[in-house]
Amino acid sequence: MIELRPFNKLGSANHGWLKAKHHFSFGSHYDPNNMNHGSLRVWNDDEIAPNTGFPAHPHANMEIITFVREGAITHQDSLGNKGRTEAGDVQVMSAGSGIRHSEYNLEPVTTKIFQIWIEPTQEGGQPCWGAKPFPKADRSGKFVTIASGFKADNDALPIRADARVLATTLKAGETAEYALGETRYGYLVPAAGSIEVNGVRANARDGVAVQKEASVKVTALEDTELVLVDAA
Repeated sequence: MIELRPFNKLGSANHGWLKAKHHFSFGSHYDPNNMNHGSLRVWNDDEIAPNTGFPAHPHANMEIITFVREGAITHQDSLGNKGRTEAGDVQVMSAGSGIRHSEYNLEPVTTKIFQIWIEPTQEGGQPCWGAKPFPKADRSGKFVTIASGFKADNDALPIRADARVLATTLKAGETAEYALGETRYGYLVPAAGSIEVNGVRANARDGVAVQKEASVKVTALEDTELVLVDAA
């Protein structure tokens, strides 16, 4: 089952410094019929104006993955971690028993991110943060796991969830396939370019919810970059 969620029909918020689209119920956009897709709880498409951002605020019991599409985001948290994550890189934060952090765009250009929240397999635990580059060239033509709760995914950033986050870049005409499994929940968003997912067309920043499909086959109709979540 493939459900297309067009970008122009997503929940939205415009705070001036922040333009956000919400693939699921979030903040002032409350939709009781669209709270999650399996353990995937949040997928926000954020555009953050230069020299603005999110001041320090708390999180707990959530795995938070930030995929930077353009620009860069600067993170600082109550554990003393600080880092700048730029386009092509990924950061993860396991909020665990509780953490406060801020995220700012200190760049001269608009920063564009996907922020993804996944429910952990267990509550509590020591919070932690990490970031890693995932060069687009290394993701060309194939899915690469960028964050994972599975120990076998040694090169991915670790999360405490029964889930995997993958990314790929495809040239027009290229195809990539991922064995999802019929009991899993898949959610896919192209950052740019149009694609077909198991024969269903999706345009840039549309959401594609996948359920009861053994595999996900993505064909690029244009050059594209996309992110896929495989969740319990």
